[in-house]
Amino acid sequence: MPNQKNAQLSPAEVISVLIVDDHELVRQGIETFLNLQADIEIIASAANAKQAIEQVETLVPDVILMDLNLGEGMNGIEATRKIKAISPQSTVIVLTSFHSDEYIFPAIKSGALSYLLKDIEPIELADAIRKAASGQAVLAPIVAKRIVEEMQPSNKEITPPHSQLSVRELEILKLIAEGFNNQEISDSLNIAIKTVRCHVSNILSKLHLRDRTQAAIHAWQKGLL
Repeated sequence: MPNQKNAQLSPAEVISVLIVDDHELVRQGIETFLNLQADIEIIASAANAKQAIEQVETLVPDVILMDLNLGEGMNGIEATRKIKAISPQSTVIVLTSFHSDEYIFPAIKSGALSYLLKDIEPIELADAIRKAASGQAVLAPIVAKRIVEEMQPSNKEITPPHSQLSVRELEILKLIAEGFNNQEISDSLNIAIKTVRCHVSNILSKLHLRDRTQAAIHAWQKGLL
């Protein structure tokens, strides 16, 4: 059935949007508001990364609202990277509750144009979608602050960091920071997953870090990417 709210707009003027969030109530709330906007059309929603990728392949939306925590399986960072590979013309807006370094930098690195928090005002979200459709990035203030801080020269080490890591360990550390899991690292480097686990363990030990999340944050903070 034709969408009456944008019947007077040409197809090129209407922004098609895919909502990706594992909470049905959130998806419904966003859709209810955005459906009131004459120039925005919700063409589909997805509860997980697999559904999102399938929808993108079929519908090729202009803008994708992507949550990062999608429950079990692939997270929003991995989904964004795969979606951008499938449909480079689709723009991804991260819409999440998380704003720590372990989410911000990998999400942007994976191809997200904008990074917003779920406390955003509905009208601001609609405006961010319009800007994203025209290639303009919108960042939550706290996210923009962190990105600017990381770009400051004073935050970068003059001497090469991580000289105690081997070339392979440094390569794996960078992949961890980009959001790759062990299986994806194994596939990317064509090495056994047991070897990957061994390298990850050595990296954590040499850098005195507790887990791979700390390793990812450490890599971003030291400017390795």
